[in-house]
Amino acid sequence: MDRLPMILHIDMDAFYASVEQRDDPGLRGKPVVVGGTSTQRGVVAAASYEARQFNVFSAMPIRTAIQRCPDLVLVRTRMDVYAGISRKIREIFHRYTPLVEPLSLDEAFLDVTGSEALFGPAVKIGREIQQAIFDELELHASVGVAPNKFLAKVASGHAKPRGFTVVDPDDVHAFLDPLSISKIWGVGKRAEEKLGRLGIFNVSQLRRIDLQRLTDAIGSGSANHLHALAWGRDHRKVVPDREAKSISHETTFRSDVSDMEVLKAVLLRLTEQVARRLRRHSRFGSTVTLKVRFNDFHTIARSATLKTPTDSTQQLWEATRDLLLQRTRIEQPVRLVGMGVSSLSSTRTRQLELFGDDHDRDTQVDQATDSILDRFGKGAIRRGASLDKQP
Repeated sequence: MDRLPMILHIDMDAFYASVEQRDDPGLRGKPVVVGGTSTQRGVVAAASYEARQFNVFSAMPIRTAIQRCPDLVLVRTRMDVYAGISRKIREIFHRYTPLVEPLSLDEAFLDVTGSEALFGPAVKIGREIQQAIFDELELHASVGVAPNKFLAKVASGHAKPRGFTVVDPDDVHAFLDPLSISKIWGVGKRAEEKLGRLGIFNVSQLRRIDLQRLTDAIGSGSANHLHALAWGRDHRKVVPDREAKSISHETTFRSDVSDMEVLKAVLLRLTEQVARRLRRHSRFGSTVTLKVRFNDFHTIARSATLKTPTDSTQQLWEATRDLLLQRTRIEQPVRLVGMGVSSLSSTRTRQLELFGDDHDRDTQVDQATDSILDRFGKGAIRRGASLDKQP
């Protein structure tokens, strides 16, 4: 009989801000925001729990954050420090399992199904990892333990900070049913309003609604997705970066965005992140995908296949902007944008161009950019299109 999967989702608590408070005791107990400058440009990269009490959150414009909390302490991003700590956290993960799927510097899925024979039950492993992160790095993490990725991620956010939540396979409905539908992946403010008009406010109601009625209201794709999650079903596997068939990043806006220049700026930043992950793992991709979710919950995806696999930020951005975004009709406010690269390979088979190409130049630019970002942090250098327009 196959062993039931056991998945951990480990999410660092206010990661960037907690690192700053750890390294500077004078910041402890104060509302701290990482990102932006004293000129009030940029967006919040991370907010301490003290700042969150003033309704200050990540991805919020710095100007808005200061308006909500005049005593806010602004700290510049130190991405090299956070990346170094993230590597140490992953070293702790790999003591227990090679099946680690990072979602960002501060969160990851771990499949510990095959590790239980060596280290004990998944709950014990999760406790040991949480304690090791605190003992060795003086940082706190929240942990979710569950039989699939969706449940584990919901569980890790259930009792933050310093949370530890276990979803027993026999108690999935008891755990999910009382939760607000906003806890379901993909349910934003607009979707919540639309579901509310159907009388759906918690997961129990979503699970029990007639699927055809839900389909008529929000479309078959979204209805099937939400209905499966409401039943606690998620068959995705934990896939390490080195084995991933695709790499992607996406952003959900707190307020819907209609400004095309803002969308371009955000997509460029997402493209930079995806390209850096490709280069970090020596991977090349040939299929580029743009994802857009509108304020009515309608989601579209557009893909384009390049002639040659690439890890170049510039080439991926040109494909996202010119082949996909310019051909996508944006006629209503946007809730989410994302971009990804698939059809990955470990080599870049490149045809020689009759008049040469810009690959060598792009490679030099990417190498220089990666080096600067690794050393000086996230805001140290940016492509011009992403400088002025922020969501």
